[in-house]
Amino acid sequence: MLAKARARKAGEGGETIGQRERNKRDKLMRIKSAARELFVSKGYDDTTTREIALRAGVGMGTVFTYADNKRDLLFLIANEDLAEAERRAKGDLSPDASMLQNLTTIFRDHYEYFAQQPELSKLMLREMLFYDSGEQANRFKVTREHFLALIVESVGFAVKRGEIAPHEDPRFIGWVVFCLYQVEIRRWLAEGNLDASAGIASLERAIRLLISGLSPRQAPKGRADARPARGKAR
Repeated sequence: MLAKARARKAGEGGETIGQRERNKRDKLMRIKSAARELFVSKGYDDTTTREIALRAGVGMGTVFTYADNKRDLLFLIANEDLAEAERRAKGDLSPDASMLQNLTTIFRDHYEYFAQQPELSKLMLREMLFYDSGEQANRFKVTREHFLALIVESVGFAVKRGEIAPHEDPRFIGWVVFCLYQVEIRRWLAEGNLDASAGIASLERAIRLLISGLSPRQAPKGRADARPARGKAR
C-alpha cells in the first residue's frame, strides 16, 4: 500500500512538473506572438513592452523573465529559427562541395526565413546591427559566431582542395564573406523582391567576384603580345 501511495504521489508530481512546463511554453509562445504582431502592426518604435504583456495576457514581470528589454524581444522572436537554420547548414556542409556551393547552403535558409516576414525582418536586421546586452541578445551572439564559423569552415575546405590559394587568414576571408551577406540581404529586403533565389543569385555574384579577385590575370606562357612593337609595324 505504501509503495502504491508513493508511486501515485510521484506520478502526480510528474504531472505537476509537466503542466508547469507546458504553461511556461504557452506563455512564451503568447509573448512571441504578441511581440511579432505589434511590431509589425504598430512599428517597433511605437510598441511598448506593456502593450506586449497585455496582448499576451501576462504580467510585465513574466515578459522580463524571457527578455531583458524591448530590443531583446526581437531576438526572442528570431533566435530559435536562426539557430535551427545554423544547425541545418552545419549538417549540409561538405568538404567535397565547392566554396560557392557550401556558402549558398549556409545562406539559403536565412533568405527563406527573412522572406516569410519581410517587415519584421527589416526591424530585426536594423536592431541587430547594434545589439546591446540581454539574455536573448547574448543567445543571438552565440548563434552568430557559430554561423561565422561555418563560413570560415567552408573557406578552409576550399583551401585544402586547392580551389583557392589566399594570402589572408581564412577567418578574415570568412568575415569579408559575412559582410557581403549583411549588405546583400539588406539590399534585397529593401528592394522588395522577396524571391529567395533572386537574393541568393545576387549574393553568389558578389562571392564569385571575391573568389576570382580583381587582379589582372597573367597571359598563358608562350603567348605573344598581339600588338606590334612600336617602330616595327609594316
